[in-house]
Amino acid sequence: MMMVISLVALVLSIGAVGQFVPAPTDLTTKQGYAGVSVRYKEVPVGICETRSYVKSYAGYADVAKDQHIFFWFFEARNIDPEEAPLTIWINGGPGSSSMIGLFQENGPCGIDQSGAVVDNPYSWSNVSNMLYIDQPTQTGFSYSIPVPGYLNPNTDRFIVLDSTVCPEGITTCGTYSLPDRALTATSTASAAPNFYLTLQGFMGAFPQYSGNDIHFASESYGGHYGPIFNDYILKKNREAKAGTKRIDLKSVLIGNGWFDPIVQYPAQFNMTVFPGNTYDHFPFDVSIEALMHDNTYGPGNCVEKEKTCYASGADEDCIDADEYCYINVENMLDDYADRDGYDIRYLTPDPFPYEYYIDYLNTPHVQSAIGAFQNFSEGSETVAEAFGTTGDNGRESDTIHGIQSLLWQGVQVSLYFGDADYVCNWLGGQVVADKVNAPGYSAAGFVDIQTSDGITHGQVRQAGIFSFVRIYEAGHGVPFYQPLAALEFFERAIGWTDIATGSHNLWPRYITRGTEKSTYREGWGTVQTEVTPDGSTYNTMTNTPNPPVERRSLNAQKKRGLLRKPKPASAKKEHVRATEKPDS
Repeated sequence: MMMVISLVALVLSIGAVGQFVPAPTDLTTKQGYAGVSVRYKEVPVGICETRSYVKSYAGYADVAKDQHIFFWFFEARNIDPEEAPLTIWINGGPGSSSMIGLFQENGPCGIDQSGAVVDNPYSWSNVSNMLYIDQPTQTGFSYSIPVPGYLNPNTDRFIVLDSTVCPEGITTCGTYSLPDRALTATSTASAAPNFYLTLQGFMGAFPQYSGNDIHFASESYGGHYGPIFNDYILKKNREAKAGTKRIDLKSVLIGNGWFDPIVQYPAQFNMTVFPGNTYDHFPFDVSIEALMHDNTYGPGNCVEKEKTCYASGADEDCIDADEYCYINVENMLDDYADRDGYDIRYLTPDPFPYEYYIDYLNTPHVQSAIGAFQNFSEGSETVAEAFGTTGDNGRESDTIHGIQSLLWQGVQVSLYFGDADYVCNWLGGQVVADKVNAPGYSAAGFVDIQTSDGITHGQVRQAGIFSFVRIYEAGHGVPFYQPLAALEFFERAIGWTDIATGSHNLWPRYITRGTEKSTYREGWGTVQTEVTPDGSTYNTMTNTPNPPVERRSLNAQKKRGLLRKPKPASAKKEHVRATEKPDS
């Protein structure tokens, strides 16, 4: 007997061998703060962190019935972990796993084409304890109710099996979280409480790592998560309920964030048509440029729909706005130019950042080593659709006010942008930074960022504890493309020194004195005119691909739509099919 769930609710990891995951029996259980039970285990050296003196732990915070949030923690490498700050990293989506950030961007390791663990010398754990969290429930390794099942390739329906016997011809059978939208969050605001409880659980289970400064970092849909989650944390601090721990939040860092759709959808027109991008690449012909202008600004189209959403706040208006803007504005780059929206320099399919880690996380010995209860999925369609039901993607969701609230309460905020990203581009990010209107920011100017390699990797405009950072030759996940610059930016930010040099304290009021605009243009030298072969590696010195040593078909290419927000319901079936076959 089989139960059929008639909704497209789960994105299975590509190329993963069908397998059922036995529930781990070797987890240690501790009671955290706020009554949150935490189950975890120490992860053996070599599963990710390769340095024998550095400990890592993985496990679950049981924040509610059928709500089990996965975390993976790494001690700081170059500082006494009990004296080091703690940085929490989450990816966006909604529904994108934070294993993206860990394995593709700023964690202690990556996975190469052969499936081997590769040390990351630019890991952010060099200077901070790092805590990666898969949230909300059903994202990544986080689960609600683990069930045996598979996604029917012909009907796009998830089939729940009554046993661990896989039907003949199906290779994706395995243990997955029951794809039920009622068992996850439906908006940024509704996700905040369980995120907070996860931190309370971790800090109670690991007090030795939780007594110093706390920093938060995210990207993409983190433009929603960051302001709202952290303002919620400060609110809970003020309530000071018995049995909870005050979270000493110092900084919030958001890379290529999605904050304000009414600003950032039109910025996609700005990036491709007028004034254009700094790579001197104009992807559309005149007729498509005119179409994109009309789709963006024409009567009843994207901007007007977003204005209606903002004015009414009604779910149906915000869903309508986001669906229209996604299909008719954002997706035009893919539809008409075959370019990667998260790195305009590359044609699709784009092999960067590397996706080899997905298969790695779906190997039984790795899942056993981290205490996983289910197979790994890079993006959860269930979570994406749940957020889609409230139109959260098409709302500003009070993100600007949230940033202002954080600044008013003395929390440093930095918005950093790789300038090759089209979807969450730096042109729109500048407008968001202006709307924040931080004290002194209007008088600040852009100055070069100085780094230890002597290369200018970008510019910063900073006033006190608020900064806007533009990183050159970088797509959506900045630390992948510019690892040294990203690490030094991170170290300066959490150390509360200026982003430009790292030599000035932020108090008394520090301000950059420079040009009104960031005018540097990379030009077309790194823009690719042919599809980059599978197996290529990214050269962080030349900002161009190295040719592949061996041609090998990738088991998984990027499910890019999951890095910020889901495709609308009308494109749902196409989306799942696109992520099932070779394509954050």
